[in-house]
Amino acid sequence: MEEDPVNLREFQELAKRKLPKMSYDYISGGAEDQFTLRENVEAFQRIMLRPRILVDVSKIDTSSTLLGHKMSSPILVAPTGSQQLAHPDGELATARAAAACNTIQVLSFASDYTLEEVASSCDAVRFFQLYVFKGRDVAAAVVQRAERNGYKAIVLTADTPRLGRREADIKNKLIIPMNRNVEGLMSVDIHTTGGSGLEAFASKTLDPSLSWKDIEWLKSITRLPIIVKGVLTAEDAIKAVEVGVSGIIVSNHGARQLDYTPATITVLEEVVKAVSGSVPVLLDGGVRRGTDVFKALALGAKAVMIGRPVVYGLAAKGEDGVKRVITMLQKELELTMALAGCPTLKDITRNHVMVPHQKPRSLL
Repeated sequence: MEEDPVNLREFQELAKRKLPKMSYDYISGGAEDQFTLRENVEAFQRIMLRPRILVDVSKIDTSSTLLGHKMSSPILVAPTGSQQLAHPDGELATARAAAACNTIQVLSFASDYTLEEVASSCDAVRFFQLYVFKGRDVAAAVVQRAERNGYKAIVLTADTPRLGRREADIKNKLIIPMNRNVEGLMSVDIHTTGGSGLEAFASKTLDPSLSWKDIEWLKSITRLPIIVKGVLTAEDAIKAVEVGVSGIIVSNHGARQLDYTPATITVLEEVVKAVSGSVPVLLDGGVRRGTDVFKALALGAKAVMIGRPVVYGLAAKGEDGVKRVITMLQKELELTMALAGCPTLKDITRNHVMVPHQKPRSLL
């Protein structure tokens, strides 16, 4: 009998057993030496908690809002493409699971189901993630379709002028499904004699000229708020606020782009301080426990995003697996808050965590 996973790590192990090697390597892998991939997770483990005792925690409230949208917890579903590699129901199952958990799904531009199919699958708040291709008319058309179909924000991925070197995909000669969101808008028939099909597609389509001035162009084609994803420095955070974005996601693209960038949790506080509360800051990358969510909130994040764990849940047990992954993290966060003496999210403060190289307060 198949074991029932009790944590996200076990969902990953079950997904690995179920998936073909090429699919699992694509979902789980990172760029080059995968140093940042490991660091995204391990950096959380170096942050210690400072719980408070004798606090009334008979009622715990994990509810949150983002851009005015209510959520049961500050845990969103990150954009991850090609989800049919994990399960035939792909993004439709993920959408239904996110809706059932009362959270926000950020649909990937590279989804296997079209943005219209996902929008009609269930009634929920969802955002749309955007890559900008060399033909700007493609991005404009897709953004306007997202707006017409009820998506509530555009999440611009800004760290991908070129695709990172993902060596497992090169070795496996990764074949990707056709991007159905751009059918009829551009040619997606990319031929490659070897290596990664995704890399070949990206090299011919991604726009390396995209720059800060193009935020104004993006704002001119939609009324939706713009959230920029891929910020890792205070300098870029300040620039993002200056050009008028509505939110920032601290992200290194799940360690799939530039290796040896810092783990996102290690630069979160720098970004939060730089924006001084002017826009919400979210964290993406490495979240595997409710304690990780708590640590991110203590360091100033408004919410966190989970990508790989959702796809592992999808691969392991379909829609129910995604529900269980999200619910598992929500319940772990609730338990962490109770044991740390924080009845609400507002009670979680910087004093509840101790980062590496920070001396215990008794020694200060």
